[in-house]
Amino acid sequence: MDLPIEYRIPNIPRAHGGLTINLSEAGLLIQSVSNLPVGTKLSLVVFFRRGFELKDLKVSAEIVWKGICWKEQWTGFEYGLRFTEVEEEELRELYRLLGRRP
Repeated sequence: MDLPIEYRIPNIPRAHGGLTINLSEAGLLIQSVSNLPVGTKLSLVVFFRRGFELKDLKVSAEIVWKGICWKEQWTGFEYGLRFTEVEEEELRELYRLLGRRP
């Protein structure tokens, strides 16, 4: 599942971009060029398409593991993120995105 994301680190005004590789009820796997330490808390927006509309999923997560990612054209990082906060409406949207019922 290659979905674009935007994430913010607390106390840093600039947003960063990345790509969601895998998504579940518990968290997600992302790739990014930013070098972040394990334990960093992030505010994320996952963008996806539903029909002809661009939708988003807003969650808070924490980096629980990190690895280096080598692709043909770039080197970056993979991060395993655990959700720390998902509001009720966002949780319903997550289940819809995963094709499941809450």
